[in-house]
Amino acid sequence: MTKNARISLIIIAVVVVVLGGFILISKLTGPSAPQQTGSANVAGPTPAAPTDVLVRPDSHKLSNAPSAKVTVVEFLDLECEACRAAYPGVEKLRDEYGDRVTFVMRYFPVPAHRNAELAATVVEAAGKQGKLEAMYQRMYETQANWGDQQVSHRETFFGFARDLGLDMAKFEADVNDPATLERVLKDRKDGVTVGVQGTPTFFINATKLQGPPSYSALKAAVDRELAK
Repeated sequence: MTKNARISLIIIAVVVVVLGGFILISKLTGPSAPQQTGSANVAGPTPAAPTDVLVRPDSHKLSNAPSAKVTVVEFLDLECEACRAAYPGVEKLRDEYGDRVTFVMRYFPVPAHRNAELAATVVEAAGKQGKLEAMYQRMYETQANWGDQQVSHRETFFGFARDLGLDMAKFEADVNDPATLERVLKDRKDGVTVGVQGTPTFFINATKLQGPPSYSALKAAVDRELAK
């Protein structure tokens, strides 16, 4: 083999080695399958919930404005501290917009709360005597005294009923009636259907409110809908 031939073979071998090394490195360090970036943190438009599920014919309307352009639906747990924190803002909005906005209260008792279902049942039973709103308000005003406890507060709630002047025999019968609890759980089932995962959850004209349910956030959402 001539000297030039040997040099040519050496050059070819070096080129093959270099190319092979480059291909191997590319496989090890090159890009993997395409990935979406930031998709977990970007909230797209929230699809509207079905209005016939959000507001049933028997849903409790705390404020029922004639020809209202806006309906605010709250799924709440009467033992939930976050619901209690949102309560003053909701009451303020009702004072400000009660003649233009319908406010709907729906039960969503969280099973982890010992007295949540009972509290909702008591409110529902009080409603059968025209005192639903008064009992609903009493629950939030006194929540610090009975909430987040692992003992039954049935007697506490019955004391509220006596304070409100309810017919106690009828009230007790309604509380004990399985149909009353069933009515509460129907609300919770609807909440699950429309995607409620925690309380409070608000829907403004069937669109779920994103972010903390502060007074300012609720007011801004209501104002946007009224301006349409």
